[in-house]
Amino acid sequence: MQRQEKGPIGRPRGFDTEKALEQAMRVFWQQGYDGASLTDLTRAMGISRTSMYAAFGSKEDLFHLALQRYTDGPASYVQRAVGEPTAREVATAFLHGAVQATTTPGAPAGCLGVQGSLAAGEPGRAARDTLAAWRESGVALLAERLKRAAAEGDLPEDSDPELLARYLMTVANGIAVQAAGGACRDELHRIADLALLQWPAPSGR
Repeated sequence: MQRQEKGPIGRPRGFDTEKALEQAMRVFWQQGYDGASLTDLTRAMGISRTSMYAAFGSKEDLFHLALQRYTDGPASYVQRAVGEPTAREVATAFLHGAVQATTTPGAPAGCLGVQGSLAAGEPGRAARDTLAAWRESGVALLAERLKRAAAEGDLPEDSDPELLARYLMTVANGIAVQAAGGACRDELHRIADLALLQWPAPSGR
């Protein structure tokens, strides 16, 4: 969907909001919330501040929209992972999906959900809280799926689905940090495989 905005003199009357939002997402992904200035954002989006405010609201509003775009796009591996038929396949798809998403050629390295909150001072507290809640929602989604796996005998009876979900998220966050630091995709896939060696076997029921 496109919204037509009246731009300043000398600029086109309309712009592609989807493309502009994609560029904003990339700026937040690469620079974090605090590091992304309005100048950085509007320059990447190819619009004026007036048009940005009219189309997307405040910087915080724009960040929420960018995070949703990231959730539905690069981070959609999370939703796909919980649809896998077994707990091990869920864990495998989640960790290897994290590797793929954080090392995609042509995209910023790392994870918007991790980098977006780094070095966020008081002005960025709302964004930091938003990202903390976003990561927790991922843990909750995994935990819900793993609870079902435990009930079906696909995990040991004494397993802790919430702890396993947090384990997966912790490893994925570490993968994101390593990717942002320059770790290569093959190396991170090996790290994911190593983490999966700790995954519990089905109960056999």
